[in-house]
Amino acid sequence: MFKKYLLVGLSLTMLALGGCQATQSSQPTHENAPIIANKKQVKKTTAILAEKAFKSGDNAYLEVNHNKSTLDVRQWQTERIKYGALDDLNRTTTNTAFLSKETLGRSNTRHRQTWQPTGWHNQPVMIDSQRVFPESRGHLIAYAISFNFNRDGVFQKGELGSSNNPKNLATQTVFSNQRTMQIFEDQVRQALTQNKKVIYQVTTVFRGDELMPHGYWVQAISTDKKLNFNAYVWNVQPKMQFDYATGRGHYDGSMAVVDQYAGNPYQN
Repeated sequence: MFKKYLLVGLSLTMLALGGCQATQSSQPTHENAPIIANKKQVKKTTAILAEKAFKSGDNAYLEVNHNKSTLDVRQWQTERIKYGALDDLNRTTTNTAFLSKETLGRSNTRHRQTWQPTGWHNQPVMIDSQRVFPESRGHLIAYAISFNFNRDGVFQKGELGSSNNPKNLATQTVFSNQRTMQIFEDQVRQALTQNKKVIYQVTTVFRGDELMPHGYWVQAISTDKKLNFNAYVWNVQPKMQFDYATGRGHYDGSMAVVDQYAGNPYQN
């Protein structure tokens, strides 16, 4: 009798194990699986970055984790963008993309952007006798490297899903968008033109319930590990101060930002 129960027990155990294996194999594929490997770590790092304060004269960005990405290349096999859901205040969160040469395009093909992200005002300001619009609708995943995706981030030839996508646009200063972010977007673009595959992630960093992000946490790694960076881009503008709770700004001639972009000299 004991042997009979033992055999029955072993049979049930094997069925249970078989069921576990079947359940694992029926899990969503990488196309639908969570893309952010460690959401707790992302949340923790974002909270730490949110408490940092920019001081006039500081560099335009900070290195994070000694400039080494924490992204896991093993999670990705095909082109995909995981657009993070807007939060309770309608703010962008974290977008992660697996990019290739197939996702490159030209920025002059995009349609007019009409979405107004949180904190969007873009009121003109007089700086050095010039009328300046200091804000832009900044793409988290840059438009020119995110072609052929639909609005859900699925790779689909001919689609322009990052164009005017609320989950991919945030209120960003022109300086941060066109200067500092270019440092990192250019690295990704160059790697893609060399036929590398790149995982690229951007998180908007808000403080409390403020509507304009204080900065953008950017990191990327290529599958061959030769491209690898991790940085925090300040959402600031020379000669401007912003109320991040509302997104409104005003002229401040004493506000200085060290321009680390190697391109043409910055002009307001």
